Amino acid sequence: MDYRWRYQDAQGRDVAGPAETFDGQTEAEDWLSDAWQELRDAGADQVTLLHGEAEVYGPMSLHGA
Repeated sequence: MDYRWRYQDAQGRDVAGPAETFDGQTEAEDWLSDAWQELRDAGADQVTLLHGEAEVYGPMSLHGA
């Protein structure tokens, strides 16, 4: 099973985002550390890391505290 991100708006509704898949959690997290600002600018407010269909963690805000 691959890792991927689910992108959502501030109300928790799914929004479109890159359909990237990753072999491991670290690879997915490294990608997000480079892409989070572009995702936020494109309309995503939060992300959840998925492994297959299972949630690993999230939702995690793409906005500062």
